[in-house]
Amino acid sequence: SHSSIPTQQTTIPSQPYNFSRNNITMRFFPGAVLAALSLGAASTAAFSSNNKIISSRSSASLKSPVARVRGTIPTTALSSSMSTDPAIAELYKRKSRPEYIPGRIDDPDYVRIFDTTLRDGEQSPGATLTSSEKLEIARNLAKLGVDIIEAGFPIASPDDFAGVKQIADVVGNEVFEDGYVPVIAGLSRANEKDIARAWDAVKGAIRPRIHTFIATSEIHMRSKLNKTPDEVVAIAVNAVKYAKSLGCDDIEFSPEDAGRSDPEFLYRILAETIDAGATTLNIPDTTGWNMPWEFGELIKKLRENVRGAENVIFSTHCQNDLGLATANSLSGALNGARQLECTINGIGERAGNASLEEIVMALALKGDEQFVGGPGTGKLFTAINPVYITPTSKMVAEYTGMKCQPHKAIVGANAFQHESGIHQDGMIKDKSTYEIMTPESIGLMRGESQSGAGIVLGKHSGRNAVGTRLRELGYDLDLDKLNAVFARFKEVAEKKKGGLDDDDLESLVSDQSGSMNELWKVTGLQATTGLSGIPTATVKLMGPDGVERYVSSTGTGPVDAVYKAIDQIIGVEVTLESYAMNSVNEGIEALASTRVVVVPTMDGPNDSAVMDAQTSQLREKKFSGSGSDTDIITSSARAYVSALNKLLTWKMRRMANGADQTGAKDAVAVDGEAPLVVGAN
Repeated sequence: SHSSIPTQQTTIPSQPYNFSRNNITMRFFPGAVLAALSLGAASTAAFSSNNKIISSRSSASLKSPVARVRGTIPTTALSSSMSTDPAIAELYKRKSRPEYIPGRIDDPDYVRIFDTTLRDGEQSPGATLTSSEKLEIARNLAKLGVDIIEAGFPIASPDDFAGVKQIADVVGNEVFEDGYVPVIAGLSRANEKDIARAWDAVKGAIRPRIHTFIATSEIHMRSKLNKTPDEVVAIAVNAVKYAKSLGCDDIEFSPEDAGRSDPEFLYRILAETIDAGATTLNIPDTTGWNMPWEFGELIKKLRENVRGAENVIFSTHCQNDLGLATANSLSGALNGARQLECTINGIGERAGNASLEEIVMALALKGDEQFVGGPGTGKLFTAINPVYITPTSKMVAEYTGMKCQPHKAIVGANAFQHESGIHQDGMIKDKSTYEIMTPESIGLMRGESQSGAGIVLGKHSGRNAVGTRLRELGYDLDLDKLNAVFARFKEVAEKKKGGLDDDDLESLVSDQSGSMNELWKVTGLQATTGLSGIPTATVKLMGPDGVERYVSSTGTGPVDAVYKAIDQIIGVEVTLESYAMNSVNEGIEALASTRVVVVPTMDGPNDSAVMDAQTSQLREKKFSGSGSDTDIITSSARAYVSALNKLLTWKMRRMANGADQTGAKDAVAVDGEAPLVVGAN
């Protein structure tokens, strides 16, 4: 059984009811949909209310439309370690980097890190992110110190445009105390409509960049674009010229599927785009086809044979279809590439992208001795602060719902675990016997079991103890999120004997990762099932108007009955695409962790059509949710409601941004031009 349902409750009303928050009004219909939305002046404030600007100063050297209006540029300080240990505090110190100049790096050994988690990474099936989640990830990427943040594909939908613009206007204007501010890039196909949309989204940043592309391999030009090589060159040149005419002086061009393109054609098209104004040339191994020695040789040939190559930065973007993305990226660096494109946890299309944490730590550990042969001294380095790798990795995993495999390099759960007796003996004697880096160096503060302070976390533990252990595990939560996790911790600790271990805590963080989008909340649930009788569930939810509503439903099983009841209360039509449940640890009292993926019914009331970045066709957006509880039915309900909350929040924002009922609006192919594939860059 589950929490009891009080006898005095508000059942589902027979008439529509309204709810308002921040001047946004939602009108809910019982058994129907979110039907109307009006936007007031205060709505945009909600998306920038978490700015952590601690001071401001005037600056003549950094110019931005936003900064000029404000008269000052906000300056952000990194949060310091909670530890007073000088060795730990040293890890949080900012790393120096050359002055950012488009198309030029004054130190030939410096490697720029271009993060595309928010663009290519979000293209992973089910990896839907809300605008507020994207903003938080972007802020963590800035703490990490990435040189460029590719914030999205602005033409894809009004919501994507708003998300990129928000990051440009907020994160792209938060200057750190050492003068660092990330470049904010927007992706566009090689046509004027896309480019103008991308520029409108990123131009509010202090350092905006347009990233445009067109396919150059014979198979893509013939089968997909239906264009001749001459036509492709003309399109690429015109795209770069148009971007420059808008006032953008930082333009990246990518010849899609370069790894399978004719090198001679690449020499020609890249030289033409340099003449047109490109400052960075990105060389994608779109299908993950190249071997490391092949890809490195390609970079070397391009640098030697492209006219004007000395005036641009060469970049890599490697997919992981053969598991070689990181190796290919490093081979590119060995042969002169000085920008490496990657994603947190290696997420992305198909098998994913080069992993940021792998590239960064490889350069940190081996960059000063294994890269001789390219430009400079061969002592390569980045300005990444590795201590923020673990917090950023965990944030991306929680928000996308895409957990890392346990043996994932650097950030996997087993990366610093030792079970073999021989290994344990070596670790006890000298940790360097089996560890080439310390967990502390990537932000995973190693303590003794159940916290380095010797604390056992149970129902009597306080907020400080829980917060301390979460920081040791790499979760740097703000006060509101810590309070939400602590509230769930107390609920679960009352039921679970023997205290909560690290896996339990991490499951609770995942459970609360969608709390910022919480419109509906499970407040009561009771289910009956068995070999005889019909599975029945009574579910009670608190709505966004603060009123509790409940309904009973039957189903093929208890979870099905619960989900049908939730659908009736909230008024949605979705397809449950994926349902997975795992035991967090061993024992009858173990927490159950549930993850679901839902897809709104095509042409239904919650239709969420957006442009697919891989095919340029409209598709239904997917929404994931996670939940945990000692009760498997409650865990399932929390996960489902979390996914529906993401859907409704996304729907609100899209309607607030003026999207039409199909969700397409500007997300269409340009008249007279064949659709161009985006996802492979």
